[in-house]
Amino acid sequence: MLAVVAAGCGGSTNKPAATTGAPPPATTSPPATTATPASGPGALQAEANAAAAGDIPDNQVFLVFRNRVGYTIKYPEGWAQQGSGNRIVFHDKNNIVRIVVAAGSTPTKTTIARDLRSLEGVQVVQPPAAIMLAGRRVFKVVYSTRSVPNAVTGKRVTLVVDRYYLSQARRHAVVDLGTPQGVDNVDAYRLMIESFRWR
Repeated sequence: MLAVVAAGCGGSTNKPAATTGAPPPATTSPPATTATPASGPGALQAEANAAAAGDIPDNQVFLVFRNRVGYTIKYPEGWAQQGSGNRIVFHDKNNIVRIVVAAGSTPTKTTIARDLRSLEGVQVVQPPAAIMLAGRRVFKVVYSTRSVPNAVTGKRVTLVVDRYYLSQARRHAVVDLGTPQGVDNVDAYRLMIESFRWR
């Protein structure tokens, strides 16, 4: 099985995860995304006004999120949640994880490459590649985006995003795991994506 290493992410060890049916606290200020193309979710984008979160700590506790649309995934305790149903975002400042579920045909390298070309402000770091993840064949892409400049400082934040396409029957999930450039969340994000299960 191919080992999965999330580019630009990680630093946490795989700690035992607690299980909960309760959602994490909600937030009214979701992370920004670029415009969503008709064929799939838009690109994640950091916010220059938000402090870039640091590495996810080694002692981070993970809970299990159960979505009524038919999947479970682990997420870091204490992260804010925004959205519901087919579109969920977990975030801690500019550490951002988004899961978008849709019905339709199983994505292919060709359709994924077409989706990437339709995303605004995206630089592809690693093109679509089929990998094995927890015994399943999935597609992985790595892209980066830059935030709009901060109105006061002019500073921009670069977000590096590992995007996974996971399919089952006639439904698929696009999971984006974004982290500010220079922040290391490889282990934590690997734990999260390997925990994804269809129900």
